[in-house]
Amino acid sequence: MHSLPTIRAPMRDAERMTPAAQAQATIAARGVRDPVDVAIVLDGRLGSVADNLEGAIVIPYAELPGFDCIVGARDGALAFVKHDAAHVAYMLGRAHYHETGDFAAMATPLETLALLGTQQFVLTDLVGSVRADYFPGNLVVVSDHISLGGANPLIGQADGGGYVNLTSAYDGKLSHRLKRAGALSGAPLHEGVYMWFSGPSFETPAEIRMARTLGADIVGNAIAPEVILCRRLGVNVAALTVITHFGAGFSGGRPNYADTIKQAQAGSIPVKRLLRAFLRARDLERSAVPERWEPALRSSTG
Repeated sequence: MHSLPTIRAPMRDAERMTPAAQAQATIAARGVRDPVDVAIVLDGRLGSVADNLEGAIVIPYAELPGFDCIVGARDGALAFVKHDAAHVAYMLGRAHYHETGDFAAMATPLETLALLGTQQFVLTDLVGSVRADYFPGNLVVVSDHISLGGANPLIGQADGGGYVNLTSAYDGKLSHRLKRAGALSGAPLHEGVYMWFSGPSFETPAEIRMARTLGADIVGNAIAPEVILCRRLGVNVAALTVITHFGAGFSGGRPNYADTIKQAQAGSIPVKRLLRAFLRARDLERSAVPERWEPALRSSTG
């Protein structure tokens, strides 16, 4: 007795689309029509930076395919707003490696923003200082990073997708514009090398000594994986950080979470002022970008 052959229903268009392409379609259906000029990725503890956005279209992460990797996704959202001539997307909260165990957890959210036409990304983070002259409350623009954790968001990527040139990982023009905006807004910026640690525990005194020896100025638990993912997408990126504490055993540093939250709340004020000055600039010229890695931006798998 012969069994009947299995007949598979044809795949619907939505089933062939990547999560990023599905999220893009959801965003378009909510009325976001113009290409996004600048995307700002806000650490969840800096969410007040995006308060009172007049006329914003706000879409909860819970409604966007591929954004469920972000812890507290039901409270996070993408907010789209126009600041003067610039169309801006705010990511209100991000995924951390120590929350997900996945170094590439931000891949779909960042790819979604790239599909919306974004060529300029500004990442934010809360960091510890390993320099005696970089104090809690200071703002630092990242010039480069060190990541020795052995993880990389491009591990397992096929067709050469894992080999990305990071010689100029942090875009000089965007970083310069941030520093200029800092000066104009009364929130001057330091510049420094960021060293990535997985978290969620704070670093040990020995790890802080190592970071200083290797040339780091600040330490944190984000930024690095997002920068690598952004460069794979062929977009320009800059990173703005808020110092919340001195590293353990350095300048009397005894970091604790409650104090970092208080410092983050205070730091939100100058960050908001600086970013508004940054976005008021009408010369959002598109600086040179590397060749885009096209497979990352395809809207379907087949």
